[in-house]
Amino acid sequence: LVALFYFHDASSFLLVYAATAYFFSHKMVRLVLLTAPIASILGGLALGRAFGWWIRSIVEFRPSIGQIWQNMWQFGAKDDKNFNNNKSDGKKKSNGKKDVSKQNGGKKEATASSGSKVFNTTKIIIGKLLRVGLGLYVAQTYVKPRGEEFHKTSREKAEQMSHPTILFKGTLQSGEEVTVDDYRDAYWWLRDNTPEDARIMAWWDYGYQITAIANRTTIADGNTWNHEHIALLGRALTSPEKEGHRIARHLADYMLVWAGGGGDDLAKSPHLARIANSVYRHMCPNDPTCRRFGFTQQGQPSEAMAASLLYRLHSHGKPGVEADKNRFREVYRSKYGKVRIYKILSVSKQSKEWVADPANRICDAPGSWYCKGQYPPALQKVLAEKKDFTQLEDFNAKKDADSDYQKKYFENLNDPSKASKMAEMNDILEKQKEKEKQKEGYPKTFRPDPAIIAQLQNKWEDGEVTTQLWQLIANDDIDSLKGMIKQNPYVVFVRSGDGRGPLWWAYEHKRQRMINIFKRLGLSETDKDVNGIMPIDLID
Repeated sequence: LVALFYFHDASSFLLVYAATAYFFSHKMVRLVLLTAPIASILGGLALGRAFGWWIRSIVEFRPSIGQIWQNMWQFGAKDDKNFNNNKSDGKKKSNGKKDVSKQNGGKKEATASSGSKVFNTTKIIIGKLLRVGLGLYVAQTYVKPRGEEFHKTSREKAEQMSHPTILFKGTLQSGEEVTVDDYRDAYWWLRDNTPEDARIMAWWDYGYQITAIANRTTIADGNTWNHEHIALLGRALTSPEKEGHRIARHLADYMLVWAGGGGDDLAKSPHLARIANSVYRHMCPNDPTCRRFGFTQQGQPSEAMAASLLYRLHSHGKPGVEADKNRFREVYRSKYGKVRIYKILSVSKQSKEWVADPANRICDAPGSWYCKGQYPPALQKVLAEKKDFTQLEDFNAKKDADSDYQKKYFENLNDPSKASKMAEMNDILEKQKEKEKQKEGYPKTFRPDPAIIAQLQNKWEDGEVTTQLWQLIANDDIDSLKGMIKQNPYVVFVRSGDGRGPLWWAYEHKRQRMINIFKRLGLSETDKDVNGIMPIDLID
């Protein structure tokens, strides 16, 4: 308002600055920092105008350096003028005669005017005193308490932010004050106990710390501008444990998780799920804000969160929660439980070698130092499911490029209750679909006999059954496979002469629907053939 009432070039710039800062900060929460300078400037203008009006009403001039200097100059000029007038009056008195009648009339007029001046002066003084009192009241009642509160809050925030983010003081339940150095110790452990070419998967927030302190390659850091890459990382962390492992084994050797409460990875995980869903829309179907992934009103993890890889690694060891020991092995836990590090098992050596090969990098020019890496071919099936994300601030993109998703996203943000109800409905529909998918061609009441299974799996030999199963899987003839299972569900437990069976062949030919059938019937991904190879090892 001040800028509008006193409109000129400077104030118009402030208004444009304020509108621009507000627009962009509304698009992303962290950009609210852009509003800090202009908010301080406009706030100072308003307070300055109010203070200036108060001072001007008392001393009758604008409290600025230029005005004060002008008043001092005028005051000196008035003194010179009065001095000259006094000199001329003295000359007139010595030279002339006085008009007695004019003098008497002048005295009467002077007496009348002096009375009105006294009244006006009293009125002015009272008005000024009222303004002084009003100003002091406002300052004491409103300005001072808020100023003290602002100063106190600023000091507290300054003290909090002045400490290093990876080293801080804490208080144990016994009341003992300790220095928590978990994060740096974890990075040092990586530096001292992992190969130099080890790749660390962690959320991008800690990327710079892993690079600088642990001296290890990280999957993402604060300079990763590729939103789709961050979404892939978010998908790996928030997907069910098995699916997350299938992605992670092609990208990294270790996983680092911040745990221990506060702003740890689990607290951030709903945001990770939203980022993943912005590119991989099946993560939270018809729910851009991923209400299905988070904590319930009772403070318990939702079904989707409890099944996620991140939750398993974060809460490993708690009652009812255990990370799959065939996929991850905990190798380090910090002193106060703030950091956990897991070794990823069954890492794809083929993918690691492919990524490390300079021939598979894209350089902007032959021999250039700027060469972008590529994802290994084994992840192409996962990457084919993505939908490139369009930033709202991308003014070069078509307006209708992803308008439906953006519209629904903001609708859910503005109406959380409606979004929660929609998420519940989507969960019901998804469960119904899952039930339909599970209606594969084997008896629902099948309960395998462990003795029969052991007899079949210990008898490794080639025969008509193994040959027929291999052909059905290789030809992706799932209908015939269902018919064969209906006749005898135990057929899936046979093993060929090399120790392999249907689950190996399904993984080898990438028959996901068949894999699901075999796993539900009880086949294990960790069984080994004659060479010690497990079915899961055949994932590319």
